Amino acid sequence: MIPVSTFAGKTVAVFGLGGSGIATARALIAGGASVLAWDDNPESVARAGEEGVETQDLRAANWKDFDALVLAPGVPLTHPRPHWSVELARAAGVEIIGDIELFARERRARAPEAPFIAVTGTNGKSTTTALIAHVLKAAGRDVQMGGNIGRAVMTLEPPAAGRHYVVECSSYQIDLAPTLDPSAGILLNLSPDHLDRHGTIDDYAAIKERLVAGSDTAIVGMDDAYCRAVAARLDEAGRKVMRISVTQTLEEGFFARDAEVMRAEGGGRTERLFMLQGVGSLRGRHNAQNALAALAACLSCGLTIEEIRAGFESFPGLAHRMEQVGRFKHVLFINDSKATNADAAARALSSFPRIYWIAGGLPKESGIGSLRPFFGRIAKAYLVGEAAPAFAATLGEATEYEISGTIAAAVEHAARDAAGDPAGEVVVLLSPACASFDQFRNFEVRGEAFRQAVLSLSGVEPLGETRE
Repeated sequence: MIPVSTFAGKTVAVFGLGGSGIATARALIAGGASVLAWDDNPESVARAGEEGVETQDLRAANWKDFDALVLAPGVPLTHPRPHWSVELARAAGVEIIGDIELFARERRARAPEAPFIAVTGTNGKSTTTALIAHVLKAAGRDVQMGGNIGRAVMTLEPPAAGRHYVVECSSYQIDLAPTLDPSAGILLNLSPDHLDRHGTIDDYAAIKERLVAGSDTAIVGMDDAYCRAVAARLDEAGRKVMRISVTQTLEEGFFARDAEVMRAEGGGRTERLFMLQGVGSLRGRHNAQNALAALAACLSCGLTIEEIRAGFESFPGLAHRMEQVGRFKHVLFINDSKATNADAAARALSSFPRIYWIAGGLPKESGIGSLRPFFGRIAKAYLVGEAAPAFAATLGEATEYEISGTIAAAVEHAARDAAGDPAGEVVVLLSPACASFDQFRNFEVRGEAFRQAVLSLSGVEPLGETRE
């Protein structure tokens, strides 16, 4: 836990009592603050009370007594309309912040020299965050990882000299962190997302930009127009910018050319640093972008190219995101259950030349029509869940398919067909392009069902981390 000493002796309202909200309230109390907390869910209020957090309906509180409102990131700040707690705080002139802001203030107060890498972007945040933390740990550094991935940031160890923090930040969290100041900030990419919470793409992009605008070193992807504009504005403001790209050769920065990782130093000078080929957890152009961002961040922390390359080679990847589950002879089984829409599935389908594709679930309105450019890579599709008939109609005569119904049946049939494929290396890929809620509680449970079905097959060699 990080006791919030910067609010010692102050009175703080906390709204939103999920896991991170309760952790934040306890951290404030541990640092000497007086906390009054609430949630619209009575069960969450009861759970906070059991954890020793004082609760009261904040609608009945005297807001002039509060020095701050700490808001959970899932609570609307602006759109579709501000939450009632936000309106009350604004009416009383009370500042509204989140747990990432508390962390930033504690780091400045306790150990401003502690390296702090913050990661954001529309896609790839979690993989990049986990990759950076893994590389730093493999190089023997003291590393704490959290934020929008895994652990609430206030449950990490307190800031100390030499302790490295790698924190994934969502747009919601950045919006509640007005003084966010990482030593290295990463903006991977920007595309329309969460517009129900931010109103417009321009508002969404402006919030994401704050993370790199406050960074000592800004690491910015050059592969979309929004990020290129951000980098240009940072240049004009005199900020230090490290550019990365997987689609173009840069004059200065880091770029990927096929599987080659290149460094450009200006004046036409470029050098190949190493190859990503053979790193199974970093397949595909999207993972090359993640790797370039991690490379730049780890170099900013003083690691050598050799340490970074070794860390990449041992990175196991994240569960349910292009996760290598098992192998049987020439067949590799990949769990990409996190691909809950067609755009996400496209990243996986673009990464392999010959695929036995397991897809389906609760369909999104957009369907899979956008995936037609990849149909030629699909040896056969195995369709499951509610989306199966619609996906079959889209596939039509473009590729062979069957309606398998369940993950277990799809795995069994795909493994049989792939084992008999004379083409050499092939992949059985779960990349559903659908939500999971027709058959599973969430995409993690769906991915675990795939994993168990694969590992129950005779002769399959498990890969990666073994899970109970």
